[in-house]
Amino acid sequence: MTALPDLRPSRWAPLAALLTTSVLLTACGSGDDGSGAASGPAKSGGTLTFAVGSDSGCVDPQQVGSNDTIYSVRQIVDSLTDQDPKTGKIVPWLARSWDVSADATTFTFHLRSGVTFSDGSKLTAQVVKDNFDAVPRLGALGTLAEGYLSGVKSTTVVDPLTVKVAFRQPNAQFLQATSTHSLGIESSASVEKTPQQKCSDGVVGSGPFVLKQYVQNQSVTLTRRTGYDWGSALWSKKGEAYLDRLVFKVVPEAGVRAGSLRSGQVDAISSVGKANEAALKGGQVTLVSRANPGVVFGLGLNNARPLLKDVKVRRAILAAVDRKQIADTVFPTGTRPATSVLAHTTPDYTDLSTDLAFAAAKAKSLLNEAGWQTGSDGIRTKGGSRLALTINWFPNAATNQPALELVQQQLKAVAIDVVLKQLPVTQFATTLQSGDFDVVWANVTRADPDILRSSFSTRLANFYRLPAGSLDTALSAQAATADPAERGRLVAQAQQLIVRNAYNVPVVELQTQLGVSNKVHDLEFDSGSRVQLHDTWIG
Repeated sequence: MTALPDLRPSRWAPLAALLTTSVLLTACGSGDDGSGAASGPAKSGGTLTFAVGSDSGCVDPQQVGSNDTIYSVRQIVDSLTDQDPKTGKIVPWLARSWDVSADATTFTFHLRSGVTFSDGSKLTAQVVKDNFDAVPRLGALGTLAEGYLSGVKSTTVVDPLTVKVAFRQPNAQFLQATSTHSLGIESSASVEKTPQQKCSDGVVGSGPFVLKQYVQNQSVTLTRRTGYDWGSALWSKKGEAYLDRLVFKVVPEAGVRAGSLRSGQVDAISSVGKANEAALKGGQVTLVSRANPGVVFGLGLNNARPLLKDVKVRRAILAAVDRKQIADTVFPTGTRPATSVLAHTTPDYTDLSTDLAFAAAKAKSLLNEAGWQTGSDGIRTKGGSRLALTINWFPNAATNQPALELVQQQLKAVAIDVVLKQLPVTQFATTLQSGDFDVVWANVTRADPDILRSSFSTRLANFYRLPAGSLDTALSAQAATADPAERGRLVAQAQQLIVRNAYNVPVVELQTQLGVSNKVHDLEFDSGSRVQLHDTWIG
């Protein structure tokens, strides 16, 4: 594993560095590019078939939050900027350059000329404005993109190739946000569609691949964009992509995905779990993995539920979870137990491992103090009610069910009854929006600590029904400060408030692990640990 830099606030450079650097992320496994030794020069042509575990039911990059779907839709759209996964630096893509005001309230982007969408329309400042103006209307599935633009005052067309985005207060996270798929730029015709139409029919982007066909719960097929010539500054190949075609097949069973890769039926697979590692090693397959920044996998507690309003109950759940056992038993080799609500690869991460130590005796003591006594059936009761919770989960990763089965056992050991309820991936956003849940198993990937505000601020979506208070103050202030040291202090404070109040129960860091055939070369991770396939080739 590559050593991580010291990201404490005292090591941050002035504001300019804050706005161009995010974090060094970790790459481990057999190689960074997911390929065996190249047998010669890169060559064009061929189809890459990629088996993923789930389908989110939407092919609009601005609305998609599930990794398995992001792998495909990321290829359709370009972003204003890109983020170097090795250094965290923000680099040109659709924007050839940009200017940021001293107080980080105004961002002016100078667009590349000659960029077109696959419908033939041109990229202009007006198109960027149309995209950013439309994001708040996306609804339930567009909360990530909406959060990145929260507090925007105006988006102004300065000239045909210059667009200015102004915020009501300093917004330190925005430049990095423009590198994400969530703010990928779509054609004006796509912007005019309803969110539902964009989900089902797809969108027109300027990216290196074009959506050819989407069959829900079966496949996403993309074809190479002819004439593409405006790729990210990070890409080694200029012009069009190498591959003719990309096919993403939905194969829910991890063992079937692994078998298909070994037999050559597919060229790459997502979500390789511990159970399949041994079978894939040593053959014509390379395992590649990369730690995801952002909010770790954990138990998203509905803090408005009567049982979970009691901080002692929440802290008991936090103490009863043995994170190391879950990481070591279920997840790919090298996966770390959570030591904060943020993964260790996120800027301004704070190590709260002491607060997250496994302590079953402490959990029992807290529940006793809260008046929950163990009944004859081994489950605690209070006032005639049982201490019972339902955890909703979604089959978008093979590790979800076995991880939660261990959580279920660990909570039962302190006399909490847990029911696991599987829901379709397509219901993830609507479940959070409805508030009709006790607990949701979830994570969110982003290489900026502002993901905490998107996830936990009561001034935004507030999916977990937190009470308004000092956490809101810290989250809003970290997004508004132009002082990197102060931002780091506020992010640390926010992590402490979330963990010590047990608003969320962090469990394990997500490590993306892919299986890739050795005939596939230069399959690259981006800064969010998703794939970028422009430079990928088969030979």
